[in-house]
Amino acid sequence: MTIDHDHLKIFGGRAGHELAGEVCEHLDLPQGVAQTDLFPDGELIVRVDEDVRGRDCYIVQSTSDPVNANLMELLIYIDCLRRASAKRITAVIPYFGYARQDRKDAGRTPITAKLVANLINAAGADRVLCMDLHAAQIQGFFDIPLDHLSASTVIGKYFQGIRTELGELTIVSPDVGNVKVANAYAGMLDADLAIIDKRRESSEKIASKNLIGDVDGRTVLMVDDMISTAGTICGAAELVMERGAVRVVAAASHPVLCGLAMDRLADAPIERIVVTDSIPDRGRLDPIRDKLVELSIAPLLGEAIYRIHHDMSISALFQRGTGVKR
Repeated sequence: MTIDHDHLKIFGGRAGHELAGEVCEHLDLPQGVAQTDLFPDGELIVRVDEDVRGRDCYIVQSTSDPVNANLMELLIYIDCLRRASAKRITAVIPYFGYARQDRKDAGRTPITAKLVANLINAAGADRVLCMDLHAAQIQGFFDIPLDHLSASTVIGKYFQGIRTELGELTIVSPDVGNVKVANAYAGMLDADLAIIDKRRESSEKIASKNLIGDVDGRTVLMVDDMISTAGTICGAAELVMERGAVRVVAAASHPVLCGLAMDRLADAPIERIVVTDSIPDRGRLDPIRDKLVELSIAPLLGEAIYRIHHDMSISALFQRGTGVKR
């Protein structure tokens, strides 16, 4: 892989510094030198400490918790590079915050995912690279090119490597909206498919009522784009165990894991939780470390960045994916 060291620069924000470093290591490229500081009043300032004039620049930054601070840092980074005369600026957003606010599902509510797209546009980004958006329609919110990767190329490879260990396998979609992805995993792993009819009782409480399919005597693999409060996946795990499953493995692209998630996952009948490093760990996942398998998406992002920089197609990366919800 031949890299143009003089014209390709990859920077990492505070929510993407470690991942950016791994991407640069994969590409055998030095990481861009910059720093983010806080003024005493809480304002952010980004300083880029090397020449970027005429360069192809990439900023790796997940807009995860603290969402607003990380989003603002990304916008400031983009503005900083634009004012420093970077030739092209690509926002690499492994986890896109506000993605669940993608439509008006009640009166007098915002479509915040569209607002965030507008902000990234206005800041001066030329391109966006994302992974497993919660809703595919968010791609259309941007007026600049967006490349949408799927973590299934990483997660699927892991499960293919341990396929024999899994035995008789059923892929379970924890909700109806994720059936397309679950069905693709079922084809990839030569497994059966089952679906859970999820009913939401409140914004924090999920009641999983009905199971469509057979899990009796089988290993269950549940896949989703994210685990947030873990109410859905833990309720689903309890349901499939009641229906005769011998063990449960969960997988998700984004380990959001907020609220009661850690306690729920620690107590849930889930043997293994497979996630990617799209959101920085930094010790926050320690309460479930004994169940956790964390996979790196750095090679996937590195390959995508390499192809974008050299004006090559990255459709081959898309084709290996399993699609997205809705």
